[in-house]
Amino acid sequence: MENLFSEKDIAYIASKGYELEKIKQQFAFFQKGVAPLHLVNSATVGDGIQLLTSDEKLFFSRYFDTEKSKHRLEKFVPASGAATRMFQFLNAFLNDFDPNTDTVTGYINKTGDHNLNVFIVGIRKFPFHAQLKEKTKALFPEYTTFSRDQKVHAIIYTLLHKSGLDFASKPKGILPFHLKNNQLITPVEEHIEAAQLLSDRSEKGRIHFTISKEFQSDFDALVAKHPEVAVHFSYQNQASDTLAVDEHNKPFRLADGSLLFRPAGHGALIENLNQVDANLIFIKNIDNVSPAEQEQCVFNQKVLAGMLLHLQNQIFDYIRQLQNDSDAAALLQEVILFVEQRLTFPLPDAFHMFQSANQKEYLLHILNRPIRVCGMVKNEGEPGGGPFWVQDEKGRISLQIVETSQIDLTNEHQKNCVNSATHFNPVDIVCGVKNAQGQKFDLNEYIDHDAVIITQKTILGQPVKAIELPGLWNGAMAKWTTIFVEVPLATFNPVKSVNDLLKPAHQPVNES
Repeated sequence: MENLFSEKDIAYIASKGYELEKIKQQFAFFQKGVAPLHLVNSATVGDGIQLLTSDEKLFFSRYFDTEKSKHRLEKFVPASGAATRMFQFLNAFLNDFDPNTDTVTGYINKTGDHNLNVFIVGIRKFPFHAQLKEKTKALFPEYTTFSRDQKVHAIIYTLLHKSGLDFASKPKGILPFHLKNNQLITPVEEHIEAAQLLSDRSEKGRIHFTISKEFQSDFDALVAKHPEVAVHFSYQNQASDTLAVDEHNKPFRLADGSLLFRPAGHGALIENLNQVDANLIFIKNIDNVSPAEQEQCVFNQKVLAGMLLHLQNQIFDYIRQLQNDSDAAALLQEVILFVEQRLTFPLPDAFHMFQSANQKEYLLHILNRPIRVCGMVKNEGEPGGGPFWVQDEKGRISLQIVETSQIDLTNEHQKNCVNSATHFNPVDIVCGVKNAQGQKFDLNEYIDHDAVIITQKTILGQPVKAIELPGLWNGAMAKWTTIFVEVPLATFNPVKSVNDLLKPAHQPVNES
């Protein structure tokens, strides 16, 4: 492999903090391919997904409120992603539409894209409507003389162009998603408010955003308005970027001959998560916020957190008992039932052939891991990963969150597992990351490093392959204790398209 790199390449690799050993591993994935995960079945209610009663939800919510003062809490929100895809159909319109000769109706008939019509009809309901209208008139002094089609073009141009609001090039987190009391509210501010609602009233809420360095000042300006919450930022480590290759698995080179490294996906954020100074961490996506559903969302996060703390206290108690009592057969049987039923972790067949001392050692290994309780919503056709029973190369079965790209859909059984899935992952996760002694787990030790994804891109008109590291809630947490719990669909209100802001969950709530 060394023959692929010049001395200049190696100097560049070293200057960026990249490790040659990791680059060798990446080349091995390109050359051999990535083995798909082996699905045993989809996780369903009663078989991998727990369905709580109203009384159980109330119990765990109250348990969390009672226990939270003993713990350091923090929300963790990946927020570096640009809003480009939110405005994809509007960008296509700008590229294809001539305001001097085309009509909007003709464009819609030609392209069949009715998203544009939804956008136009709902324009006054967007939270940024007043801001957009004012900016458009400033950018186009002759706006009032324009035809209807020219006005539509001017509005969309203003929304997306650098001389206007430039929304498509900014992170979702700093865009105005909602309107409260005539004030524009961003996702960052919605998450800050939720963090405060989760926290103990006697202290500040805590929240951690992973962001792009170039937008630090924009995030700082928003955070400055909310001194009631302690906000922390971090950037994705550039040294986690992965090398891109061409279709022949040779290093892809830019026009100046330099190597191309690409961001390795949200799986690289496991290192950021590893640095968070908290023992109870709440993970949500930046665009999943709703003023209309905030109370229910916070309640369900309390339920998940209360369930985690309740389980974790039992785990810590069993660890102490196992460490202090080497010959208690009754205790071993009790822990076995707890692991298989409460922690939904099937012990391998070989376990039952072990001597009791070896069983105890294995149980301690299973108990002494990071734990996550993940909300799962009923599948309503939304894209994204889902909960599955997965078998590893040693035959061990565990619950995992799996993306479609990790599955061999040409295999009939694997395809049937996907088609029979009843739930999907909304990214509503609570994590316990400290052990029974109060020490942080090193999260890097619980990654399935083989669960990478090879993606196909086009750069400079050429096909390029790149590697994404094991996803943050996929392979990066593959060796955690994992609990799936059904949560209401109302807690899932992502904004994937700008038109999603027209849904009731994102419209102004009547203030009393």
